[in-house]
This record gives sequence, C-alpha cells and structure tokens, in this order.
Amino acid sequence: MDQSTLPMKQLRNRLPSLLEALEAGLVERRRIVRLCLLAALAGEHSLLIGPPGTAKSELARRLHAVFRNAHYFERLLTRFSVPEELFGPLSIKALEEDRYERHTAGFLPDASVAFIDEVFKANSAILNALLTLLNEREFDNGSGRQRCPLITAIGATNEVPEDEVAEAFFDRFLVRVPVEPVSAAAFDSLLDLDGNAAWTPPAEGISLDAADIATLVNAASQVTLPTEVTAVLGQLRAQFAAEQTYVSDRRWVKIVRLLRMAAASEGRPAVQLWDLLLLPWCTAPDAPRQKAVSDWLQARLGVRAAFSPPRLTRVVEAFEAQLDAELKANDLDYDESGRLRFSAGELAEDIGDAKGGSSALRMTYSRQRRYGNLHIAARTGQIDELLVRIDTYADELAGEFSSLSTYCAASLWLDDELTSQVSANLAATVDAVANLRRRAAQAREGFLNLPRLPEDDGDVPLPVEHDALSEA
Repeated sequence: MDQSTLPMKQLRNRLPSLLEALEAGLVERRRIVRLCLLAALAGEHSLLIGPPGTAKSELARRLHAVFRNAHYFERLLTRFSVPEELFGPLSIKALEEDRYERHTAGFLPDASVAFIDEVFKANSAILNALLTLLNEREFDNGSGRQRCPLITAIGATNEVPEDEVAEAFFDRFLVRVPVEPVSAAAFDSLLDLDGNAAWTPPAEGISLDAADIATLVNAASQVTLPTEVTAVLGQLRAQFAAEQTYVSDRRWVKIVRLLRMAAASEGRPAVQLWDLLLLPWCTAPDAPRQKAVSDWLQARLGVRAAFSPPRLTRVVEAFEAQLDAELKANDLDYDESGRLRFSAGELAEDIGDAKGGSSALRMTYSRQRRYGNLHIAARTGQIDELLVRIDTYADELAGEFSSLSTYCAASLWLDDELTSQVSANLAATVDAVANLRRRAAQAREGFLNLPRLPEDDGDVPLPVEHDALSEA
C-alpha cells in the first residue's frame, strides 16, 4: 500500500467507531447524528428544527467530544440577548485607548464547536455579526478582523421566521434537519433508557484533531464529480427554478463540497449518484419540501429518464397499435378484368345470406389483408432492435442494483430507510421493463403470424412511429 494513503485509511477506519459512540443511548437520532458530523467534517453548519426536549442540545455536546482539544460554546438566545453574551464583554482598557474591542476568550469567536439554541430569536445586530463569523470564520473586533477556529456550529429553532435577515442567516446552515419526537414504535425504547446514565465520550485515540481534519479536506479536494452526477444536479436546479424555489449559487458549491467529503470519508475517488440522497437536507428548508426532493431523487436515481417505463410503454404501445391495425385491415380482391373475385366458400363465410345479386356482392366483398415477407421482416426487425435495447437497459439496471448494494454496505452517512426506498423503486422499474419486454416479444410474434401473400410484393412499410429512446 502507498504510504501516503495509509493515514487516510486509518482515519476512515475510526469514523464508524465515532458514529457508534455518538449514537449510543439516543433513540431514532441516527440520521441527525450522521448528517451533523458529515457537515462538520466538510466545514459546514447544521440547523436542527423541532420542538424542545428532542435531544438537540445533547447532539451538539456530543459532537463537540469528537474533536480533540476543541473549545465548546453554548448559548440560549432570547429577544433580550445582547452581543456580549455571544462575543464577549467590551475591553475597558481598549475603551480607555479609544478602541472598541471585545474580550472574546471563552466566547463564540474562540470556539471550535458551538451550539446556539433558539438562534432566530436574536436581534438583527447579533444575526448580522453571526453571518460573517459562520461563513468566513472571522469576527469584526474593533478595527480589525479576528480569525475564528470554528469547525462547525449547530443552531436550533422551533421555527424559521420569514424576513430578509433571517433568510440570509438561514442560508448559512447547509444542513437543515427536522427533529421530531420519538415515534410510537420506538417509545418503549425511549422509556427503557436510564436517564441517570452518563454518556461515554469517544476514546481520545479515535477522536479527530486538526491534522485529521486537514487530511480529510485534502482527500475530499481530490474527489471527482462525474458528469452523470452533475447532470442530476442540473436537473434538480431546473426543477427548483420551475417551482420558483431559490437555492443560492453558494449553496450549490457547498453541496458539492459536502458530497466530496462523503465520498472521501468512505474511500471513494468519485461522487456516486447515491450520494445525492443527501440533497433533501441541503436544498429544501422544511420537512414537506425535503420529502418532495427525496421523492424526486428516488424516482430518478439509477433509472435513465430517456428509457423510463412510461416512455418505453408508449413505444411498445405503438407497435401493439400497428399490429392491431394490420390484423384488422381489409383488401378488395380483383381479377385481371377488374371484377371482384371471390369463391362460394368465401360467400358463405363472409357474406352469409346477403341479398342484392352478384353485382351487389362484387361491390361489398372484402377479405383480410395479406402481407409480403419484406413487410413482415421490416416490422420484426424494428422490434428486434427494440428488444436489444431493452435487454441492454435491463443489464444496466442490474448493474445499478449491484452498485447500490455495494454503496449501502460501505455507507456511513445514509440510513436504510432512504436506500431501501431507492432499491424498491429500482425493483419496480425492473419488473415494469420485464413486462414491457414480454409485450414487445408478443407483438413481434403477432407480426410473424400475419396473413401472408403467396409471393412477396416487394413492399417495405415505413417504420412504426414512436417516441425515440435516447442512447444517452
């Protein structure tokens, strides 16, 4: 093994133990814990949205323990909070020297991990100061700017107010996670917890220091972004535009950074399509819209839109309709003199006891149309091309299933609920494609069994018109 990759491999091996320690004793908080840690590793911030008593502050305190020698800051804000509570008191000595500076030691500008509860209850002066601190990791202190060692901040709120300052501040939190009370199914597990039992922080040997974070950031910077991933991101951006949902350019850049960190922390050289399942919490502001994004992704990931079952259905239906039309088509049969030719048997079968004499019969008699070999070969050849493409797509879907299975086995950041939904969607697509293949094969058999002319008439029909299936 390349010695340069050894520290990164050892670091990745510590992450599962860290996550296990963080989740110990928490009920139905796996997704929240993992999203918050991933955001922290990517240098981003998380916002927990939910009612009191749902372990939001406990999550933040535990996350602090992941980082070695990290300073922790926590504050509950109210509408009466003043800047001194977050940024430190004014320096009397500096004031005597006509300088407006704060003592920031032990306060937010000095923190590595911060938890700010009821963050949107702060006044605009505090929120405006926080904007720069969270984004640039700098604090305006007097006439200069102070560099801040902040790794990540976790905000908590019951609701997000809708005003200009709050909107700008809301955008600073890349990951927005709704936090709900424990479900009825897990309520017994909650009651079984020992409320007096102390949580055991991760051992120092597996915690992360500044060098570990730098190693992860460097590895993430080398992760590639495949064109298929970029394409889905572009489609989602267009979807948001159509819905008039604003997602800032800055947020898209940060999303890609988060995706690269997810891949690097799992030892992958490139972002995968399945990583995009992280997008709902990075793009949508609340639970209903996050579900809409999740549904949108699950319907597309691993399924080629240009070869989707609805589109493939229209193609197969076009052949079925053409076959039905050709089976029902009638021809008039004339002899060399231009008079309708028919036999007594045909009269009995097709005309029965029709009256009006032979002249009337010549005018009304018809029979099922017959087709030449070239006509039938053209129809079956077109379906053969379709069957080949369906089989190729079926193999592609099988490959996606294998890819998803491999991804799930190594995934640190996604839970089984999300990946199982994608797996179910892929399975439904496989079944739909297999059924459409059977229908296409049946249509082919129908064309083969069309009534034939005794000799080929040399007539090659125009191809059956249908929605073209993209090769992309």
